[in-house]
Amino acid sequence: MANSPAQEMLPLSLLNDFLFCPRRAGLKIIEGWRAENEHTVRGDIVHEHADLPGYEVAKNVTLLRALPIFSDRLCLSGKCDVIERHPDGSLLPVEYKKGKRRQFENDDAQLCAQALCLEEMFNIAIPCGAVFHAESKRRREVIFTPELRSLTEQAINELHHLSDARQAPLAQFKPACEECSLFKICLPRVTSLPASLRRATALLFAA
Repeated sequence: MANSPAQEMLPLSLLNDFLFCPRRAGLKIIEGWRAENEHTVRGDIVHEHADLPGYEVAKNVTLLRALPIFSDRLCLSGKCDVIERHPDGSLLPVEYKKGKRRQFENDDAQLCAQALCLEEMFNIAIPCGAVFHAESKRRREVIFTPELRSLTEQAINELHHLSDARQAPLAQFKPACEECSLFKICLPRVTSLPASLRRATALLFAA
């Protein structure tokens, strides 16, 4: 994916939102909505230490916290929770997540996007990273396979198209919607209805 001169830099964290729910990403980037719930607060607590810029050395590995990253090619910018710099010069991004150790495609793609930025910035290959799951205090290795890299770049491209469209997509209601911090703003039970039912619902509440 090559960026166009008019394409704006997007926050890397939006990629996670987009793969979880394109409408959530649209409500954030296009309409500017933000909201908190139990899950976002717990996530903020998990990130408290990692979000403090600085570094420390443990067992000959330098831990770089809250390092700003970017990619001109992908038009993304953000920061890594932690980057491990090993004695051989290799870099390994580590993303902190609340909850127990389990695999989510959106988490893996977010981590892969961080690696793509670092590869461009430092002109090195980064074959893998890790997700640290706070609740279980367990770490999960993520290999940046060709398939994951392709999925990540495709999602980034679609995210840019969403941003350029300047219209949040319609909701697709699913059980996970009720856990979303934007649930009361999105109203997925209503916005996922066919257009005729949405109009009837709007008229009902307007009466």
